[in-house]
Amino acid sequence: MKYTRLTKEQFEELHLEFARFLASQSIDKAEWEKLKAEKPEVAEQELDVFSDLIWEGALNKTEYLEHFSKNHIFLFRFFEKEAESIVISALDQSIDFLNKDGLMWLSENLQSDQIEIRKGKKVLQDRNEEIFNLIKQGASISKGELYETLNSSQNAL
Repeated sequence: MKYTRLTKEQFEELHLEFARFLASQSIDKAEWEKLKAEKPEVAEQELDVFSDLIWEGALNKTEYLEHFSKNHIFLFRFFEKEAESIVISALDQSIDFLNKDGLMWLSENLQSDQIEIRKGKKVLQDRNEEIFNLIKQGASISKGELYETLNSSQNAL
C-alpha cells in the first residue's frame, strides 16, 4: 500500500465508488460478503488498492497546500516536477496564527518588519508522495487564495 487506508467514514462516503470498483473486478455484493468471510486477507487487499486509487486521484488534482502553526504559515504550490513555497514567520513569538486574533494581526502587519516572508522552490522526486507526506504532517489542501495573494504582492515588490 502506497498511502494509507481510508477510514470507515470515508469508505461509507465513497460506498458507490467502492461498489463500482468491485464491479469492475466482477465482484458483486454476495461475492464481496463471501470474500470478507472466507478470505479476509484478500478483502483487505481490495480495501488497500481502492484506498490507493482514491488517494492517487485526489493527490493528482492537488495544486495547493497550506499548513498553519503557532508562529509560521507554510504555503505550497505544486506543479508537475517542482513545488514552490512561501513561509510566513512571526518574529514576535507571542503571535499565534492558529487563532483569529493572530490572523488579524498578520493582515495588519504583513508589510512590517515583524513578519518574515521567504520563498523557495524544490524539484520533486515523487510529486504525489511529497504532497501526501505534507498532508500527514498536518497540511490541508486549499484553493490557493493566500498563496496567490502573497505571491502576487511579493512579485510586485
